[in-house]
Amino acid sequence: MVSSTDRRSQKPRTRRLTKKQRAARREWQVRGVILAAIVGIVGMTGAIIAATPPAPVLPDVASVSVNPSAVPEMTVDGYDHEQLVNAAVIIDVGNQLGLGPRDQAIAVMTAMGESSLRNIDYGDWETSQRTNPDGSPTSSLGLFQQQDWWGTRDERLDPPTSAHLFYAALLRKVPDRDALEPTVVAHLVQVNSDEQHYAKYWESAVAVVAALAQP
Repeated sequence: MVSSTDRRSQKPRTRRLTKKQRAARREWQVRGVILAAIVGIVGMTGAIIAATPPAPVLPDVASVSVNPSAVPEMTVDGYDHEQLVNAAVIIDVGNQLGLGPRDQAIAVMTAMGESSLRNIDYGDWETSQRTNPDGSPTSSLGLFQQQDWWGTRDERLDPPTSAHLFYAALLRKVPDRDALEPTVVAHLVQVNSDEQHYAKYWESAVAVVAALAQP
């Protein structure tokens, strides 16, 4: 006869699982691992989405009105105060002409691609000896890197005037611009050798126009 003390000291019997039960257990273990992995991936994806800022959008207005002399000290997408003032001039001229935010952003994008929004008094000939198709030296100047046929040197180096020249060509050359990609519109105005040259500046141009439109 085994005493109660002996019974307590005895090790409990280990229940042996059948082959079917062992397979079922393995299946549930695998399912648990997969589920944990899915939960982890979903959590990481959510964190990435939450950390990614939304793409900038153009203001929902007839035309963006900006006072170039009142641009605050700030940077937008890497563009400093001097560059933002030049962008504000371009936007302001577009507003005076009654053009909408998309046209204003296309003009800003073009100046980004041509001069990085700096009113420089030299161009492709001085930096890389680039010539025109007829072999003559390029004569590009200013925010839009406009050549001699755009206007006088003083006109091309005056930001408001150079912006007027750009918008006048935009209206004349690209009446169907709303149906075209922004970079294609800029290319048709500027006659750049690569119509995709301006594409990489579009999002920055939208961000700048949106930021400067804030009261």
